[in-house]
Amino acid sequence: MRESVDARHKRVLGLVRERGSVRVVELAERLGVSVETARRDVATLAEAGRLRRLHGSAHWPTAQLSPHEARLARSAPATAQRSLVLGMVVPATGYFYPSVIRGARAAAAALGARLLVGTTDYRGEEDTRRIETLVEAGATGLLLTPSWGIDGPDPAALRELIGLPVPAVLVERRIPTGSRGADIGRVGSAHAEGAASAVRHLAALGHRRIALLSRTTHTSPHLRRGYRAAISSFGFAQDDLSPLDAAGPGGFDTFERDTDRLLELAASDGVRAAIVHTDADAINLLQRLTAHGLRVPEDFAIVAYDDELAALADVPLTSIAPAKHAMGDTAVRLLLRQLTEPDVRSTHIELLPRLRVRASCGASATPAG
Repeated sequence: MRESVDARHKRVLGLVRERGSVRVVELAERLGVSVETARRDVATLAEAGRLRRLHGSAHWPTAQLSPHEARLARSAPATAQRSLVLGMVVPATGYFYPSVIRGARAAAAALGARLLVGTTDYRGEEDTRRIETLVEAGATGLLLTPSWGIDGPDPAALRELIGLPVPAVLVERRIPTGSRGADIGRVGSAHAEGAASAVRHLAALGHRRIALLSRTTHTSPHLRRGYRAAISSFGFAQDDLSPLDAAGPGGFDTFERDTDRLLELAASDGVRAAIVHTDADAINLLQRLTAHGLRVPEDFAIVAYDDELAALADVPLTSIAPAKHAMGDTAVRLLLRQLTEPDVRSTHIELLPRLRVRASCGASATPAG
């Protein structure tokens, strides 16, 4: 019986996956077909993003190129270099996400892929349109940061995610445990551990009253969880000033009031340190402390969360820095693995943030690098 094209393609994928790269001439010999047939098979699979085609050879998408192959790839036409197209949907291209996008672009380029990015400006109705546009543009896989509510997707958004026509990896978003689709691959920050590391750092400096002040964001529930766990482990009083009942991201109406409460605690109850999310709010707190006659770090210590603007403050702020560039890189590699190994188990990855010590907590600064 004559072998079907699908069956032959599976054999091609199996050979290339096993070897990392195979010359088309050798593929033809192993498959028992003409060189032209093998070349067409490789071209078809490359166009679908299953293989990478380069100067008479087929390469597994995640295989490391030799120096010679890398030089050939750089000199090859763009269509030969980047037959694989990936799509990325983010809520904004400012604050936090530029580093994620740069990490994803670098990883895609290293793997011979092209990354298309769409933004939604935090408008949930734009998620569907951006996804449709990217798939129509040829994206065979998606990196998604949907504009969901803080508690996760509503039923309609969840159905749309589960019904996507191409594989997807969530970036800095998660589906609640127990919900359908909770096994979809995702990459994000271990924000709870980041908050706990901030508490540990301040406690090591001698602080026994440490406040948490966080605007309502997708990050804030995890910060609160890590903060409370670390505070409890030390037996300290809970000084969580973050809003607990905000309906969605922002909290602009309550945040200034919460800042006033923190200033009252600093004046009367011995709170001399705070973890503040976002950087912009930490800088605002620094200015208000100064206006109230409190010096940073002599009278009050601040650890910012995000590390987007922290180093630019009048007193450079110690901060917790999520691994944003690594997040983009890891998400692309996880998506490529799903595309090339459809039977692979779904993976959830959380990257630990890094503590960057600067002047605002009174400790020795972290060396540059």
